[in-house]
This record gives sequence, structure tokens and C-alpha cells, in this order.
Amino acid sequence: MADQTQCTVVRTGSYEGIQGGVFGAGVSAQSVGAQRLCLHRLVMAAGTRGRPHLHEGHESAIYIESGQVEVWHGPGLTEHVVLTAGDYLHIPADTPHLPVNSGDRDMVCLVARTDPDEQEGVRLLDLPVWLESRVGPLPVGAG
Repeated sequence: MADQTQCTVVRTGSYEGIQGGVFGAGVSAQSVGAQRLCLHRLVMAAGTRGRPHLHEGHESAIYIESGQVEVWHGPGLTEHVVLTAGDYLHIPADTPHLPVNSGDRDMVCLVARTDPDEQEGVRLLDLPVWLESRVGPLPVGAG
């Protein structure tokens, strides 16, 4: 962990998030001792989806760098939005959401959260039965 009085450069590694996707391990409590935020890069492969989840007590901000992603959100995941390169999305704390990349190219985005232990506040949720027919099941071995 870095000296708390010095700026720190992070040369990213990667990890698979429990909610799906491959994250570039950027700024977090683990990498630099961040206390109130994290910033990671997420790559979601074409034709994949995450797992329904929320971030307990923490909000998220997302910037779509490239590609496209659908986000199902809100109580029961009944709300739906499609994001493309250049779009931003704010997800309030404790808001259920599910990212789906139904496109034919990888989606790349930057994800900022108010949770420095990014994975610790993730709470997985059940996929509503009505939505599974639209987004499909998780592939075997995922999650």
C-alpha cells in the first residue's frame, strides 16, 4: 500500500468481478489505500451479461468508452436504458442493476464508486424470471 502523503501510480492488473466482467484494478483501498473511492476499467465481452446486483451504501458513476451496454435497473430490474460511447450513468446507492452486452463488440467503461473496497459492498441478487428470457442465463462456469 502507498504512503498516504504521496501520489501513487497504479500499473493495472485485472480481476473478475463477482458481478461479472473483467476489471482493470485501478485505484482502490487495496491498491493505494483509498478511503472514499475506487476507479476501475471494466471490459464486458460481446454477447455476455453480468449478474444482478447492487452496491450496499455506495453510489457508482460509469463512463462508456467504447461499445454499447444495456442496463436493467431499479426495483425488480424493470427499468431499461441503452448506453453507447460517450454516455455517463449514475447509479444511486442500493439500486439493483444488471449490465448486458448484447452487441457484437466488447464494451469498455470506467467505473467510479464511493466504496474503496469495491467488491466488498457488492450484493448479488436473483434474476427475475421474466427477465431471463430477454437476457438469457449465465453461461456455464460463470459466477
